[in-house]
Amino acid sequence: MSGAEPKAFHVSWDQLHRDARALAWKLARRGPFHAVVAVTRGGLAPAAIVARELDLRVVDTFCVASYADDKTQGATRVLKDVSAPIAAGGGAGVLVVDDLADTGATARLLRAALPNALVATIYAKPLGAPLVDEFVTEVSQDTWIYFPWDLGLSFQAPIAGRGR
Repeated sequence: MSGAEPKAFHVSWDQLHRDARALAWKLARRGPFHAVVAVTRGGLAPAAIVARELDLRVVDTFCVASYADDKTQGATRVLKDVSAPIAAGGGAGVLVVDDLADTGATARLLRAALPNALVATIYAKPLGAPLVDEFVTEVSQDTWIYFPWDLGLSFQAPIAGRGR
């Protein structure tokens, strides 16, 4: 992200759980699915919640790295692909779950690897939203989402006091 300081959107564990369940409700009518693929690392917790809600027992991972540090996105690299049985048929009947569709780079890799899978995220930004089949909440491209696994408890200054 470049330019002005990004907007901050803090997601609690409770909110993540509610949003993942909302995603599962939307996905229930789009199945049936025989497997879930969690995009690591951010998609692990949402995929576990969705898999539970949809009673899916086969869970695989698609492991990617795209951030050079906490906030600098670089080239997206596949660290581990999905297993051959899951990828068979281009991923037909497979549900892919991630936390966020940001620039769409990961979604493009997923589409190439699993063209017949359904790709779902909890959150989507304008550049990533057109590349996923389902999401719950759209946020602006200049919003940085702080997920609960990235946070500790600390004081937050009021928005009015930040000079906005």
